[in-house]
Amino acid sequence: MTETKADAVSKDKKVSKGASKKKKNILNGVVHVYASFNNTIITISDTNGNVICWSSAGKQGFKGSRKSTPYAAQVATTHVINIAKECGLQNVVVEVRGPGVGREASLRAIQAAGVNVSLIKDITYHPHNGCRPAKRRRV
Repeated sequence: MTETKADAVSKDKKVSKGASKKKKNILNGVVHVYASFNNTIITISDTNGNVICWSSAGKQGFKGSRKSTPYAAQVATTHVINIAKECGLQNVVVEVRGPGVGREASLRAIQAAGVNVSLIKDITYHPHNGCRPAKRRRV
């Protein structure tokens, strides 16, 4: 059989596996919890701000109004803490932002996962008479 040009090119190139990922060893980190009315997003970073892992209720398979439940926030937090513990995470500072229902559930899940929580900060934005609010809703 005749060889096509693509076959000849693929034979010439050596197939090399990518460099294996070096396992991170991070002891201290920051857990950022963003709890909106529609979703809860959890991000874990090291103390410099480099993201180790993240998860959200939507990433865990919850859709629609089930994303905005405390259980969805708990599942997402448990998932992301387990990944971070594989990287060696032991001590965390928790920063919580937003008015959603996932705030308390994610904090409980962090403490239940066996990670030492040294500080819990609420960094929700608070406007000081900033933007003009939306007009009143007519139903």
